[in-house]
Amino acid sequence: MSFIFMARKKRNIERERAFLENGSMVLEKLIVSCNGRPTPIRSFSCEEIERATNNYDPCRIFHRDLLYEWYNGSFEGRMVSIKKYIKKFEEAVFTDIAISAKMSPHNNVLRLIGCCLETQIPTLVYESAANGSLAYRWGVSNSSLNGEQQQREPMAWQSKLKIAREIAHAIAYLHTAFSRPIIHRDIKQGNIFLDEHDVAKLTDFSESISIPEGETHIVDRHVIGSRGFVCPHYATTLRITEKIDVFSFGSFLLELTTGQRIYHLAKTADDEGVELEDYIENVTINEIVNLAIQAGQRGAVVEQQAQAAVKLALLCREKDPEIRPNMVDVTKELRKIERLVL
Repeated sequence: MSFIFMARKKRNIERERAFLENGSMVLEKLIVSCNGRPTPIRSFSCEEIERATNNYDPCRIFHRDLLYEWYNGSFEGRMVSIKKYIKKFEEAVFTDIAISAKMSPHNNVLRLIGCCLETQIPTLVYESAANGSLAYRWGVSNSSLNGEQQQREPMAWQSKLKIAREIAHAIAYLHTAFSRPIIHRDIKQGNIFLDEHDVAKLTDFSESISIPEGETHIVDRHVIGSRGFVCPHYATTLRITEKIDVFSFGSFLLELTTGQRIYHLAKTADDEGVELEDYIENVTINEIVNLAIQAGQRGAVVEQQAQAAVKLALLCREKDPEIRPNMVDVTKELRKIERLVL
């Protein structure tokens, strides 16, 4: 009995220490991020998180990344998404909390409900992403969570355009809604979730960074991003501006519209000795249109929209950052593309 009592006491002390340390860091980040007016978020206990995830049942994991795992959970009769960090990068998790809280009012950002500060690394609780990660939905043949290739019904073309426009709007808000523009730095399929109505939700602000007021850029020696999504100019100069998110969004838009990974597109074009732009315009647009026709959609309209979407994606990926549009203009253009009719 004494052993059990001592173990429980030790666990409670560790939780209290973690709560105090994490709480002070979260509060500091929230105050700085929100200009002294932090957004209130709920505090969860370890027991509540364990009950919500059925003691972190592996069967409830719906998405993994290098730093964290996402669980489907249930709390007080409603579904939630729970983000459990599995590697300790303190600055990352506190940045994630602060910016998630700041961005939560936007309909296309996964809303942060609260967090558990009693765990060594805070565990985050969000609204439910009932339809999971876009990483497992966007193509005809995608890897599942366990890495297996699964054949899927292709996502409807109009759904893809809607998702692209919703995410563009969220990024534009990130860049323009605050006195210090926030750069996401890791726009990709895996950081976009879908709710029960397939409304797109941008997630994971752990690598985000703010540009100081009055400055046009910030320099960080750590290049962040995924293969095919990192702007070459950023990789060589380490200068961070809004245009690095624009480049990443261009890669995301190409993947979403073509149903193929950006590095596969680039490799295939290289193998065939043609420019990426020519390969996409001559080959993949025809594939997009054929899939749409098979799904009963009007081929002529889809072809017009696909050409416009690909043109926009390639413009976003221009090597010269000055040539790339800003995300506000990208959002407007996607809205026009959605409305295209013959």
